[in-house]
Amino acid sequence: MSLLKFNDDEKRKMVEKLKDYLDQELDTSIGSFEAEFFLDFIAKNFAVTFYNKGLADAQDAMMGRIETINDAIYELELSDA
Repeated sequence: MSLLKFNDDEKRKMVEKLKDYLDQELDTSIGSFEAEFFLDFIAKNFAVTFYNKGLADAQDAMMGRIETINDAIYELELSDA
């Protein structure tokens, strides 16, 4: 997997959310430049974990659906008796 790539609008929105969070929750104001570096740090160090968790959750959801389909097919099977 390559590094995550965000378009300018996505990155701008994330930077603003990060700045707002730091300001409101931690009473710390940082500029857009610093927030962008912080966002890059978060993406570089934690994105793989979040991405893999998302894939695992999607796989679990899919397997649950497959089980439901298998059960439905089993119920449709005819008996030889």
